[in-house]
Amino acid sequence: SGPEAHGWSWWRRFCQPVRCGSTAVRLDTEGGFARFAIGDTDSAKQKGKQRQQPLKKKKMSRKAKVNQLKWYRLKAKKKMKSPNPEVRIRYKLEKAKRKEEWLIEKLRKYDLPRTPEPVHDPEILTEEEKFYLKRTGERKKNYVPVGRRGVFGGVVLNMHLHWKKHETVKVVCKPCRPGQVYEYAEELTRLSKGTVIDIKPDNTIIFYRGKNYVQPKVMSPPDTLSKQKALEKYRYEQSLEHTSQFIEKLEKELEDYQKHVALFKNREGATPVDEETTVDDPTSTSYSE
Repeated sequence: SGPEAHGWSWWRRFCQPVRCGSTAVRLDTEGGFARFAIGDTDSAKQKGKQRQQPLKKKKMSRKAKVNQLKWYRLKAKKKMKSPNPEVRIRYKLEKAKRKEEWLIEKLRKYDLPRTPEPVHDPEILTEEEKFYLKRTGERKKNYVPVGRRGVFGGVVLNMHLHWKKHETVKVVCKPCRPGQVYEYAEELTRLSKGTVIDIKPDNTIIFYRGKNYVQPKVMSPPDTLSKQKALEKYRYEQSLEHTSQFIEKLEKELEDYQKHVALFKNREGATPVDEETTVDDPTSTSYSE
């Protein structure tokens, strides 16, 4: 009895969901406001949980990280010292494939998008002009080197600086894989807007600047790598090449081992049959006698 009792009875009456057809109407008092809501409380709570942002991962302590690394090292050590050769080969193969994926992801950062450039119309030279420019380029002692970094902004800059006083420039590519000199010639033609006069067997390219050559304001193109980035890319490419060769070697070893095991099992299955035939042979001869 009392106003409090009447108040609580009013609260219970309105808090209970009122069914209207297939839906339930309830009084929602979250946030300090009273409002009517449609649907069950459980579904509303689930929707509220879905709207919440996902919880951040709890940071591991230094001791936990060290223990985790120790566990991984112990696991790897057991695989490396396993008496089964297949387990050892498979562990090395998985590790090499993980490294290959990591190197591919690293190399994607060095792939710069090409900026749209105006169409370059190369000059048409006669055979006499080509012969004269070829002889002129061969006599020059100065040259632009293309080393292990490949084509980067500094190579194009050196070409433009050389073209300031000379019509031709000699580009020497060392080290260079077979056929790579043609890729370098195509890339340098696109970046420098020069004309290829001749490609020598010793991986030397002779470029001609053009009759109406004007030195650009920005001599190093923006869509090229710097000297440091080009060296990093070269190292990752070398590592990827060696890793791919190592993966091929391990796959061949695993295939040879599986063939050896299959052959050994076939021999084991064939030996009891041979023994039975050798035992039965003397009895058969005795019966024949």
